[in-house]
Amino acid sequence: MNIPLNKQLVDSTCAAFGLHNAQELGAASIRQLVGVVKDIEKATGVEFVHMELGEPGLPAEMIGIEAEHKALLAGKGAKYPIITGIPEVKHWGSEFVKAFVGLDIPEDCIVPTVGSMQAAFALNMTMNQLSKQKDTVLFVDPCFPVQKQQCKVIGVRVDAFDVADFRGDKLEAELERHFQTGRIAAMLFSNPNNPSWMCLTEQELEVIGRLADKYDVLVIEDLAYLNMDFRETNRGVPYQAPYQPSVGRYTHNCVHMISCSKMFSYAGQRGAIVAMEPELAHKCFPALAERYGNDGQFLRNFVYIVLYALSSGVAHSVQYAMAAMFEAACKGEIRFVENTREYARRAQKIKEMMLRNGFRIIYDTDADGRPVGDGFFFTFGYKDWTGEALLNKLIYYGISAISLKSTGAMREGLRGCASAIREDQYPLLEERLRQFNMDFA
Repeated sequence: MNIPLNKQLVDSTCAAFGLHNAQELGAASIRQLVGVVKDIEKATGVEFVHMELGEPGLPAEMIGIEAEHKALLAGKGAKYPIITGIPEVKHWGSEFVKAFVGLDIPEDCIVPTVGSMQAAFALNMTMNQLSKQKDTVLFVDPCFPVQKQQCKVIGVRVDAFDVADFRGDKLEAELERHFQTGRIAAMLFSNPNNPSWMCLTEQELEVIGRLADKYDVLVIEDLAYLNMDFRETNRGVPYQAPYQPSVGRYTHNCVHMISCSKMFSYAGQRGAIVAMEPELAHKCFPALAERYGNDGQFLRNFVYIVLYALSSGVAHSVQYAMAAMFEAACKGEIRFVENTREYARRAQKIKEMMLRNGFRIIYDTDADGRPVGDGFFFTFGYKDWTGEALLNKLIYYGISAISLKSTGAMREGLRGCASAIREDQYPLLEERLRQFNMDFA
């Protein structure tokens, strides 16, 4: 079947997923969009260039696979895991944070979770129970859309601002504006940012930490792409600066989510850790004590009340895999930063193709005026089109991405992911972008 694809076929496929037509794809969830695209591929035989799902494009680390296999052969699959984490994952998780973030987080403050998705869900739920006056999570937009969806599911109020408009010195006044309401229980951000790949500076992190202390706001730092600002060439050497920038250097009022999905390409096994600053982990909150009839300690309530209600712990064998990969990284046996640098190479090639064919990068500069780095995600637009209009047209050209509107962005365009595009697909992508530009220029 020729490009562009048949409109009736595409629209009928969208309808099967609860959408009226392709014009509503911009409002679809990421997984909903993935389902639409896969069914179009199946119906037409046309292979899409997939940029919608942030899925690893590298093989899973063999060290993790072997450790998990060994654990299963040893009978671990028949036993419930320790919900607080097996000793190995707590020890090597603590060492990993020290080796690559430069923070000292005690082993008892390392808690495994079923991916950072479960971590964020559980943290947002817990944060909202610490004070009767504070009922809101502040998001630094653009953001990972599902984290806001989680808040909606559990009835937590959301506030947000687009960080691109408040970089550097402007950030403090904007945070003050939100924190002064007295309703912000927690704020959540990723660094590097999903989807823009902007990176918060040490100055900005200091402002966040200082104001978090001033207004008693808890900070959730999502480090899913830890040390993947590939503009910084010396990162990724264990126990050696420069480390991953972290708000943990400026406040103890924070937790860090660290996922194995992108660093070790272990997304399918859903493994992550929450690393809690000990001052927060051991702090007792009267509201938690009243709600659950205990001493109100943050760590114990997070693990034994909230996480326990969500699952009986992270899969036993996966915990052994995480421990093995953390250990190998600390010992220099897995060079995950060099491995994932491949995503920067892919993003650079894709962005160059887009610029040659009439597209533009939406979030293009960082706080220091440097171009945003190449990495796992990037943002792009076409003319003055909305993201929804662009997605609606690109789908007929066998190219899929997600709307920036779903991420809370104030700028119009799409989020692309460079991870899943194969070497042999570059000519195909170039051809489709060229045809698209010829048809709409």
